[in-house]
Amino acid sequence: MTDTDQTGSTSPLAGLGRMIAVSSGKGGVGKSTLTANLALALAGQGLRVGVVDADLYGPSIPGMLGIPGDQPPAMSPAKKVIPAQAHGVKVISMAMLSGDDKPAILRGPMVTKYLQMFITQVDWGTLDVLLLDLPPGTGDIQLTLAQAFPLSGALVVSTPQDVSLKIVRRGLRMLEQVNVPILGVVENMSGFTCPSCGEVTHIFHQGGGQKIADSLNVPFLGSIPLDPAVVDGGDAGRPLILDAPDSPAAQAYRAVAAAIGGKEQDGPGLAVPFDWQVAQGSGQPAGAAAIEGGDPERPVALEYDTSGLHIRWQDGGEQVIDPRDLRLACQCAACRDEMSGQRLLDPASVALDIQPTRIWSVGNYAIGVAFSDGHSSGIYTFPALRAMKQVEAEDV
Repeated sequence: MTDTDQTGSTSPLAGLGRMIAVSSGKGGVGKSTLTANLALALAGQGLRVGVVDADLYGPSIPGMLGIPGDQPPAMSPAKKVIPAQAHGVKVISMAMLSGDDKPAILRGPMVTKYLQMFITQVDWGTLDVLLLDLPPGTGDIQLTLAQAFPLSGALVVSTPQDVSLKIVRRGLRMLEQVNVPILGVVENMSGFTCPSCGEVTHIFHQGGGQKIADSLNVPFLGSIPLDPAVVDGGDAGRPLILDAPDSPAAQAYRAVAAAIGGKEQDGPGLAVPFDWQVAQGSGQPAGAAAIEGGDPERPVALEYDTSGLHIRWQDGGEQVIDPRDLRLACQCAACRDEMSGQRLLDPASVALDIQPTRIWSVGNYAIGVAFSDGHSSGIYTFPALRAMKQVEAEDV
């Protein structure tokens, strides 16, 4: 990620480091507890860590870190929200903006507004890692984050029960569809360690996390045992990793932190986020070189001239897409029936000389395109672009 675009303006994401989502398909798997302890474990590695409590409807991170919920955050001179700090970690949460008796009753557009604010309108300073504690499921919040921000990866949390593992599979597939790299699977509540004798009892089965990771070909980052001290520490605002650093669970948290602390998305790609004003010639994303054995559905360079949109892919493939073909391929609800897939756009209504006026990044998995006819609601995924009818670059 670059700090400035080609016009010299500073990106609102500059300095935020790697953005890592902590996700789960279902609730009650200990995702927020993992996030709180993982944040402290990463800070213990010497990293500068921030946490966005993205569970707007059920925020719990401030309580787990001992941050008072009745003190609204202050504003910086630059009119940005100053995040709370606890144990060396910076935090923003809906719990800081509303009391326990004031639930967040939000429709989709407001959810998007708050998420944008939590990331771009907070005075984070310079971070190495920004953890995003997601709510369970595959709804508005997950899609908003995947579309609006270039996530470096996601950590998926499960428990060993079969029902949890089935839902984890759906969540993993959703992340794959929006091109968020899966850093790994963590199996939480994998066994209960008796505080008296130390014997481990696998009350929720055993090995399910490893099995689901193997079946989906993603890393398995470890199992975290149940420990009564986890609950006590969370209620007291002192995560287990502080109060019982030598416990098996604390050691497991540190192992997960060590496993993800240096992981990046493999190989070069476009510098994201970007907002390329094609008509003005500003903000074109910086490109990268192709590599042998690269990803055929990851672009490394975008250019535009009178022949069309030029795309170079990580595997070395190159294509040129005619702007009118690009406009006709739009899959938005105004151009295609969402149920039948039937085209609603009349090709005769699209001018032969139509041009893209603006191209911007959509998360890690797509681009948005605005055209000279005023249409701007289409999202083009990388696989869809690669599959389009194209004029090979050497034939242009």
